[in-house]
Amino acid sequence: MTGRRRIQTLGLMLVCGAGLVAATGKAEAPAPKVTGAQEVEVLGLLAHPQTQQPTVVLQGKRDGRTFAMVIGPAEATGIALPLRNLTPPRPLTHDLFLTLFGRLNVSVKKAVITDLRDDIYYATVYLTAQGAEMLLDSRPSDAIALAIRAKVPVYVEDRVFEKSERLAPPRAGPAPRI
Repeated sequence: MTGRRRIQTLGLMLVCGAGLVAATGKAEAPAPKVTGAQEVEVLGLLAHPQTQQPTVVLQGKRDGRTFAMVIGPAEATGIALPLRNLTPPRPLTHDLFLTLFGRLNVSVKKAVITDLRDDIYYATVYLTAQGAEMLLDSRPSDAIALAIRAKVPVYVEDRVFEKSERLAPPRAGPAPRI
């Protein structure tokens, strides 16, 4: 079939499809809204505009929602170094844990930020050991630092995005990057 013939056939199919939709008066139903945990990208670290505290910024890969979590300086270092592909001269705590996990045949599968209650974020680290899944309660900053080092995904539950959006202060200009 020639290129021109293909274009004509495609055009005919589009016209017929549009005619069928018009004749029935119904278009295809919209896809149901996907909910639950979504994978996020760690966009980076900033200094909070008002407090100058380190803040990690996460963005959902499914819907693009973004939120920021204030973390401590040590936690910021634990996230910043692997984000920049830097190796410290001596292992940080997260490096030590991954070395220990490796020697014990434990693998990190994912990190999930599960909730925000009373201005405190909660997370779970999912591990596999001897074929069995283990879940560890974790601070989100530690879960993120482990996940980045292990090159596994970080997820955030929808309720965390929703609660974070309500708590987010208005932006006061660009914040300096850490």
